[in-house]
Amino acid sequence: MSNKSVISTDKAPAAIGPYSQAIKVGNTVYLSGQIPLVPETMEVVTESFEAQAEQVFQNLSAVAEAAGGNLGDIVKLTILLSDMDHFAAVNEVMTRHFTEPYPARAAYAVKQLPKGVDVEIEGILVTGE
Repeated sequence: MSNKSVISTDKAPAAIGPYSQAIKVGNTVYLSGQIPLVPETMEVVTESFEAQAEQVFQNLSAVAEAAGGNLGDIVKLTILLSDMDHFAAVNEVMTRHFTEPYPARAAYAVKQLPKGVDVEIEGILVTGE
């Protein structure tokens, strides 16, 4: 696929496995799942669920910007939670980063996430390019 490019930025955590931070095909960008890692230290944010979710959206924002877009260009999010009790909190944090019309979204509770975190979010965005 000749129009496929890798998106990478040091303003988001480095991949902790065999994947890219994002892949851009045409004007569609597939953002890999972000967990609450601080890019500079690769340490997990542990203060609270809200702090974890905030870091995840900051990481997604950095990758979106590296792809030539921003969070407002995201058309689909998938949210993975360690517990559905975090659903209301992730909604509240999300409203700080998005305005209507909100992206399409799915949210799931999963048994476990990498590094024992409570939230991971992936997305698809469409740039104007």
